[in-house]
Amino acid sequence: MSDRKYDYLIVGAGLFGAVFACEAKKAGKRCLVVDRRDHSGGNIHCDVIEGINVHRYGAHIFHTSDREVWRYVNELAEFNRYTNQPVANYRGKLYNLPFNMNTFNRMWGVVTPAEAEAEISRQRAEVVVAMRKAGVTEPRNLEEQALMLVGRDIYEILIKGYTEKQWGRKCTELPAFIIKRLPVRLTFDNNYFNDTYQGVPIGGYNILIDKMLEGVEVRLGVDYFKERETLTAVADRTVFTGAIDQYFGYAHGHLEYRTVRFETETLDMANYQGNAVVNYTSADVPYTRIIEHKHFEFGTQPKTVISREYSEEWREGMEPYYPVNDAKNGETARKYGEMAASEKGVIFGGRLAEYKYYDMDKVVARALEVSRLELKR
Repeated sequence: MSDRKYDYLIVGAGLFGAVFACEAKKAGKRCLVVDRRDHSGGNIHCDVIEGINVHRYGAHIFHTSDREVWRYVNELAEFNRYTNQPVANYRGKLYNLPFNMNTFNRMWGVVTPAEAEAEISRQRAEVVVAMRKAGVTEPRNLEEQALMLVGRDIYEILIKGYTEKQWGRKCTELPAFIIKRLPVRLTFDNNYFNDTYQGVPIGGYNILIDKMLEGVEVRLGVDYFKERETLTAVADRTVFTGAIDQYFGYAHGHLEYRTVRFETETLDMANYQGNAVVNYTSADVPYTRIIEHKHFEFGTQPKTVISREYSEEWREGMEPYYPVNDAKNGETARKYGEMAASEKGVIFGGRLAEYKYYDMDKVVARALEVSRLELKR
């Protein structure tokens, strides 16, 4: 008979780990969740400042077309009706995102879908002709891909500067496949997402995570890699949601990420920008966007909290955010994936363990799939 105390050691109290713990608890399993941070919830954790739920690691809007996932999270927390309608600020002029009739009216003065479509087609044709004259038949980089999809005006005003800040590289140095398509809407719909369901938990994401981890032993401020042998010994199996390259001692080298630095400020005013998300698309503004957190929950507090976001190259000690989607990192991630598949007694899941960008609903769906397969084992 095993003298181990837990059925599962879950490394990481983020969304994947919390869902797995929740499902394992329902099945009567004993779980220990550890996280190196001083809070649970991973990157969806909220700080409460002036009565406002501040998304410490950037804006998180839950959106999905998966009815089961939507039902699952709503059984744990009540969601509001927040709809993501970001605005782009380009040198003092405001444009709606994604590109829609409001955008095109602001940019060109067109008022009908036919007029907007004609202008986009005209600009795309100019690009194609110019590229053919230069002997280019297929886009060689992100800039050429974007120009062929939406023409020069939208690219120059709404894509170029923002993308170069986001990736820290010129658009001419980024691969074309990063932008496979650019959504163009010939309607006045400002909803950024096309999903059926959308919202933010009333009272913040901490409520959702706390409900998932209710009745589960959670230890915060614990560095798994410093206590690996001891922690592994107390559980039959491990669920690992941290960085996969670190787990394997960087055997194939470091995986690369982009990270985000935040400047968060409390302002003595009720409303700073009138919207939760405003992107700054010109290259001469150093930050990519400003988040005004109270608008995620329709807040009426007398003060407001904003966060400026700066995209940076990830270095050791920083929080990894976005996997670098190129051939080199893809090959390195594949090698680590093969190692993970052969690792006995360990389940790897989540964006860092799979080196994959995940929307929140996809994390929940994946965690449910993995946990249910595991619990049938």
